[in-house]
Amino acid sequence: MTATHADLSPQMKGVVAMILAALLLTLNDAISKYLTETYPVGQVIALRQLCSMLVILPYIHWVSGWRAISVTNRTGMGIRALCFVATTGFIVLSFSLLPLALVTAIAFASPIFVVALSRLFAGEHVSRRRWLAVVAGFLGVLIIVRPGGSDFAPILIFPVLAALSAGVRDVVTRRLSRTDSSIGILFWSTLAVVASTSLTAVWGWNPVPPAAAAWLVLNGILGGCAHFLIIESLRLGDASLVAPFRYTGLLWATILGFLIWGQFPDNWTILGALVLVASGVYIIERQAHGRN
Repeated sequence: MTATHADLSPQMKGVVAMILAALLLTLNDAISKYLTETYPVGQVIALRQLCSMLVILPYIHWVSGWRAISVTNRTGMGIRALCFVATTGFIVLSFSLLPLALVTAIAFASPIFVVALSRLFAGEHVSRRRWLAVVAGFLGVLIIVRPGGSDFAPILIFPVLAALSAGVRDVVTRRLSRTDSSIGILFWSTLAVVASTSLTAVWGWNPVPPAAAAWLVLNGILGGCAHFLIIESLRLGDASLVAPFRYTGLLWATILGFLIWGQFPDNWTILGALVLVASGVYIIERQAHGRN
């Protein structure tokens, strides 16, 4: 006898929400990759993030209220916005140049950077075990990128930079969340991306027919819904249980990359991704239980 939705415990609902969030984020990335085949990267980013306002603005108006986007820590908000611009730019550029699963695998290095940067910039204590997990995570990145090898491509630096900037963004967000609301952080960071990438219009944007506009609207909605599901999953379940399911995004990326572009990660990428996932899950588990 199968359990109905009502029979699911909050913990299991959290797991389901995180899996769905990973799927929606991967679909969002796949659509971005598809659109960059026709449109400049800056145009895709600007219009995608503008469409995500279709989710953010109604939430502010009807749920949180406009006071929620008032800024207390202006410096932190500005730094976080710059990091968000860099992360979004590097990740979409990476998707335009590289296979979906490869970029997704390298992007999973961001929790590794968070630990290292937390010690350097936030003064947080990091135990020897977590440093070993960080080293293992960097080893996973090296296995995927293989610098100095015959298959090394310089453009692989872009997803690494995306993971690094995402790590800085997350460290800044930790401190910023003590003074400013989550929806405020998301609103101003999204607005910063739209404003900065809109400047690329001076180099020429391509006309957007109704079919492409529909993809862009869907892209923005998927991104907004995915971030909502991540928040909801962490509200429903323990972080140590639900957060590792974010890594199912690698499975979705592999499936979509194969079905749409006929791309499948090689053995080195799979091995490096496994090392990255293992180190990331270990770090998440220790953080969730308050163990450094």
